[in-house]
Amino acid sequence: MAYSFGGRVRYSEIGENGLLTLPGILNYFQDCTIFHSEDIGLGVVVLEERKRCWVLSAWQVIVNRYPDLSEKIKISTWPYGFRGFMGMRNFTMDSEEGERLAYANTYWSFINSETGLPEKLTERDISGYKNEKKLDMDYAPRKISLPSGFETAEPFSVQKHHLDTNHHVNNTQYIQMAMDYVPEGFCIRQMRAEYKQQARLNDVIIPQKSVGQDKITVLLNNEKSEAYAVVEFLKG
Repeated sequence: MAYSFGGRVRYSEIGENGLLTLPGILNYFQDCTIFHSEDIGLGVVVLEERKRCWVLSAWQVIVNRYPDLSEKIKISTWPYGFRGFMGMRNFTMDSEEGERLAYANTYWSFINSETGLPEKLTERDISGYKNEKKLDMDYAPRKISLPSGFETAEPFSVQKHHLDTNHHVNNTQYIQMAMDYVPEGFCIRQMRAEYKQQARLNDVIIPQKSVGQDKITVLLNNEKSEAYAVVEFLKG
């Protein structure tokens, strides 16, 4: 059975157009999985005590419609598989009338927070979750194919407001960073992100962008030209 909670689009979550932003959708999805884990007794504090954490490895998010200010929404999530140290999870966002506003596929890695290395899942780690049927959607590859001809943008440093409880840059913050290179009028209908390594406070991020008519790819690199994250936006 899917885990769900209801919400209402707040003024603090909308963009200049009066609609919920893409980072706002991602935050609802992220909050939903946190609430799910908390409610089954496998939340943040429990995992911290065990020196474990779930780290998002990849997103594929499709937006049919960005909801309006004050619109009531329902967010749902469920796992559909566990393998080795990996967990796979779907998300949906629906209107009060049942319209499918957005949906997503995600891959998560179970990490030992002391070593920073993947930790093989045990029955204790997943016993509270129940696998559900995989969402019917067009699944893109987990790996993002890179175009040629990237342009380097101005470097910047990771700030405190970018971090989460794992003490590294939050998943949504990478997307927000990459969206700075999306031109005016480019309506994002699909976002894919592949997370390579964790950026921490004061790390320098060197962005590289490839901007096409219908696709934008952004690399958020370290000073050795190794990617922290690869983000791809497709136009609707």
